[in-house]
Amino acid sequence: MTTSTAAPRLYIISPAQIELDQFRDIFEQTLDAGDVASFQLRLKDKDGNPAPDDQVLRACEQLIPIAHAKDVAFLLNDRADLVAQTGADGCHLGQGDLDCKSARKQLGDKSIIGVTCHNSRHLAMIAGEATADYVAFGAFFESQTKAPIYKAEPEILTWWQQIAEIPCVAIGGITMDNVSVVVDAGADFVAVSHGIWGHSDGAPAAVSGFNKLLQKTA
Repeated sequence: MTTSTAAPRLYIISPAQIELDQFRDIFEQTLDAGDVASFQLRLKDKDGNPAPDDQVLRACEQLIPIAHAKDVAFLLNDRADLVAQTGADGCHLGQGDLDCKSARKQLGDKSIIGVTCHNSRHLAMIAGEATADYVAFGAFFESQTKAPIYKAEPEILTWWQQIAEIPCVAIGGITMDNVSVVVDAGADFVAVSHGIWGHSDGAPAAVSGFNKLLQKTA
């Protein structure tokens, strides 16, 4: 994932639970609906625990070829240990997961590694020094996906743009109604889950709508 002076791009996060046979088709339609930079597979059970390995592996087998055919980077939430096995492009790490330095040593330079930094400038600096490919700040808004523990202010995106070249991702409760707030503050990518899959007109319509808004900022 790289940034430029072009419009911010869309970073889609999966629903926590999917019916793979049904999701595969809507996934392809969603990626066809507009520009998507990356997709993060974030599967959880009903109690919020990580999905079993076999479920993640089956989803990767079905979904990665679709993403790659459309030039969309495919990332695994947390699971650096499954990146090589699945052929994913990299992983996204939370603060309670494997640290970025260890993940980089395990995955090598070609894999994408993103790091959750919440609302912390300190954590972002550490991630940057550890060769993260992007840092993710948030939550900026109330989220339908999970209850935010940390509240980030848009100013942290502006600060990051002023001091770093590594792209920043805005995450947490982002919808078409509020995306302009984080874009104006300097987000290179906007990460959206419920705002895509929970959209009243369907996920493809949501991707199309987000793209129209993001292109206005170019």
